[in-house]
Amino acid sequence: MSNPPSAIGRIIAAAFVIAGLIGLVVSLLVASIPQGGPRQIDGYQPWSPEILAIAASLPLQDGGRIKPLSAHAGFTMLAIHGSRTMRIADTRGGNYRLSPTAWMMDTLFRPELAIQQPVFRVDNSAVLEAIGLKARHKRDRYSYQEIQPGLPKLWELAATYEPIPEKQRNPLQQQILGFAYNTRDYLTILNHLNFARYGIPVGEASGDPPLALSRAMENAPRIREDLIRARQAGEQPTGPAVYVYNQTMDAAGMAGQGMKWFPPADPANKTWRNAGDLIAGVVNDEIRPPAPAIEDIRTLEETCRAIASGQPDFLTRLTHLRDDLSQRATDRGEGRMVRLETHYHRMDWFLKAFIVFVLGGLTATAMWLSGRRRLGTVFCWVTLGLTVVGLLICVTAITERVLIMQRSPIGNLYDTIIFIATAGVFLALLVEWFFRRRLALGLAPILGLALVYLSRRFEMGDTKDHLDPLVAVLSSNYWLTLHVITITLGYASGLLAALLAIVYLLMRGLRLDQGDQSLRRGLTLATYGVVCLTLFLSLVGTVLGGIWANDSWGRFWGWDPKENGALLIVIWTLVILHARLGGFLREWGFHLATTFSACVIAFSWWHVNFLGVGLHNYGFTTGKSALWSFYAGILVILVFAIISRIIEKPEKP
Repeated sequence: MSNPPSAIGRIIAAAFVIAGLIGLVVSLLVASIPQGGPRQIDGYQPWSPEILAIAASLPLQDGGRIKPLSAHAGFTMLAIHGSRTMRIADTRGGNYRLSPTAWMMDTLFRPELAIQQPVFRVDNSAVLEAIGLKARHKRDRYSYQEIQPGLPKLWELAATYEPIPEKQRNPLQQQILGFAYNTRDYLTILNHLNFARYGIPVGEASGDPPLALSRAMENAPRIREDLIRARQAGEQPTGPAVYVYNQTMDAAGMAGQGMKWFPPADPANKTWRNAGDLIAGVVNDEIRPPAPAIEDIRTLEETCRAIASGQPDFLTRLTHLRDDLSQRATDRGEGRMVRLETHYHRMDWFLKAFIVFVLGGLTATAMWLSGRRRLGTVFCWVTLGLTVVGLLICVTAITERVLIMQRSPIGNLYDTIIFIATAGVFLALLVEWFFRRRLALGLAPILGLALVYLSRRFEMGDTKDHLDPLVAVLSSNYWLTLHVITITLGYASGLLAALLAIVYLLMRGLRLDQGDQSLRRGLTLATYGVVCLTLFLSLVGTVLGGIWANDSWGRFWGWDPKENGALLIVIWTLVILHARLGGFLREWGFHLATTFSACVIAFSWWHVNFLGVGLHNYGFTTGKSALWSFYAGILVILVFAIISRIIEKPEKP
């Protein structure tokens, strides 16, 4: 006897899905948008789109590779500000949303405006109280002007806490240290071009205008001669030459921690130089011939001075700087992917995919509510279209990343998230193509949405450029590439299987399937097939990993936590399939066991990184609470399903 339809149950379930979708969107917005309205900055004038386009593609060396300024600015802003956007306003009523490139250009070229911007994200007001400042809210953003009075105390506390081993620091100490590091990094950018803006004084009591650094570098031979002559005569070097030398070296030291803009003349030298390197190298006679380095410094000086003449003149100078650096990088065979990476960051592909998957999740919910009526068919096609668009966006993004990185698509934990999102959506569409029950189609955008959301939150917490190169052993080995891709596909397949099983348990427990035995059998068959695929991919991936380990480390298996995690997936899927074939697991038991496999996969994929041991450890410690919440959610579903099974059992003949 079949159960009666449950329209109310469908509506309640749909409401939960919609609430979940809204919750993900709101959570992402809350994590990046500060409290209150935009910060007012008197006299602020936004950069022209042409200036931002040129600035975004300025090449520089960072993280072991050549990248555009937009990439460096994005991750720097994310680390300090906690977001890739900043909201400000002016006294004329204008509201502006600053991109990372606009923020970086303000910090480099308009420090008088930059120090008023709310750049520092503080998540715990106790950090400000510890350095003697008054906080507005528990969590807020503050400008450099606001935190400047507390900097002496901040440096004092940082020097006290830094010697303490990381695991022994309390949360407040760790937050104060993080705040100190962010402040240090910000000051490095803020002061990087001070030499170009202000020059150096020619004497302690002189009323003459400051001397440009490029002129001081031109006079370096005469300055060195005066110093050498004094030392040879046994005298203490004094006078204007010594003063200019000391001021020049101070300027070099301040600029020496900044961005590496300048490719060296020697093609064999792979390390680019910053302005401080050029200044110190010329003054100390370490760069020969000195003329190109002097010209580079003069170009920066002229670019900084052009600000006072207006944005059109500044655009001309900035374009000259960008074209010169790009051509020199091209002549060295470097920076070929700078323009592509600029395009990648400008498009923000995964944010677009997130939006498309949100819409797909909403139409999937409407499709499910509408049933097999004509309206349901319309929503079915709309959901399919949105899901395919989201999938293509993810594929495009990963393809661009592969071209930029010049390696396989998976090299770090962030890569695995976006790859699993893409593979999971594709596999869900493949399942739908085989079984045509609209369930896998409805799950596809929701799975993609959840994983893209995870990638955004992980990137916001990690604040590292995941396009940076890997160590040689991880980027050039054929067996490693095959192993990582296969294992990651196994994760995607296993998560999809668990999601299908969860849908089965919820539908049957809440009577949302209306007792449709055909639907139950079809969903069980689909889940069974995906579990088989998970076993195949996990087993092959584990063997390939052993081949790589033997090739790289001289041993096939070492009981490393990551290796054990992969083995757990193989063993658990084998247990599920054998128990199913042996009749020990019926439909309820099979789906319960498959749902638990989500925990096994989460342990292998994420949890082993928190153990702090092993050759495969990614070395991060944040996010444990989210992982335990995931385990708790799976446990709640399992408990609900078991109770539903107990209740349903007496109804069977």
